[in-house]
Amino acid sequence: MQTSLHILLKSTIVVASIATGVFAQAQTSWPGTSNIKVVVPFSSGGASDVLTRTLAQRLQDKIGGSWVIENKTGAGGNIGMEAVKAAAPDGTTISSATIGTLSINQFLFAKLPYDPAVDFEYVSKIWENCNAFVVSPSNPARNVKEFLDWAKQRPKGVNFGSAGVGTTPHLAGELFRVRTGIQAVHIPFRGAAQSMPALMSGETDFAIDNIASYTPLIKSGKVRALAVTCPERWPTMPEVPTMAEAGVADFVVTSWGAFVLPKGTPAAISSKLSQAITELAADPALKAKYLEIGAIIKPTTPKETADFAANERVKWREVVRISGAKLD
Repeated sequence: MQTSLHILLKSTIVVASIATGVFAQAQTSWPGTSNIKVVVPFSSGGASDVLTRTLAQRLQDKIGGSWVIENKTGAGGNIGMEAVKAAAPDGTTISSATIGTLSINQFLFAKLPYDPAVDFEYVSKIWENCNAFVVSPSNPARNVKEFLDWAKQRPKGVNFGSAGVGTTPHLAGELFRVRTGIQAVHIPFRGAAQSMPALMSGETDFAIDNIASYTPLIKSGKVRALAVTCPERWPTMPEVPTMAEAGVADFVVTSWGAFVLPKGTPAAISSKLSQAITELAADPALKAKYLEIGAIIKPTTPKETADFAANERVKWREVVRISGAKLD
């Protein structure tokens, strides 16, 4: 006669076996012939969109499935993230999230329709890129120290432009103002198409903006790069010093993207996807393609990705507070 303990042990073994079987099946069968939708919460043609499309094609070739990109824009990326939150947790919907949607927006918006810390399963970082500290060619400064000396001599201080309130260039400019002690006023524009010409003409005094966007202007001499905000010098601009080398300590500002899945998606799927991204990232051709676009492909494990986003929230919460930026 079986005791209650024996029955309990058998039940536990059966449940564990079923769970193991489900995990293994998800890991081996996904994506199969499924249609995989990758939601990019930003416009087609931007850096996030191009980098995501490049990787999605490689993933389709490597692990199967039919991968399509959906640009679901609005509210600083919040609309796209909300759509992924509400999707079925079966691996058929992925968000190509960013620093903004995972680590900044919750401090900018009074009401966020998702919680980046609890509403998603983290997969992997995809890319990182750098910002460049740039000035007009007419500016007398040839390095950051000279710029700071020049800025402190101006009775009304200086100004800096960005593509809008709450963008990383805006927040980076505010952080620079605080770290260096200069008097600086933010001038928000309605996109890079306005902020870039303003810098080139000298209407604004400096910008700390996406290196991919500004590389053509830097190479053509239409703006001057005084520093980059990544931990090491940027591979395609080895002559430009880091902020630390330029004399501004503790000023690392990188933009990044990551894949996340709806909460409850089996861990086997996120693990398989993360591993596939890691393997693809070792391909020199893909590395070169990402650098050409203006980013470094930088995969991480699901746990590393979640931990990284959490650490970024600590930093950007304080930066948003300093800036006073708020969005409805």
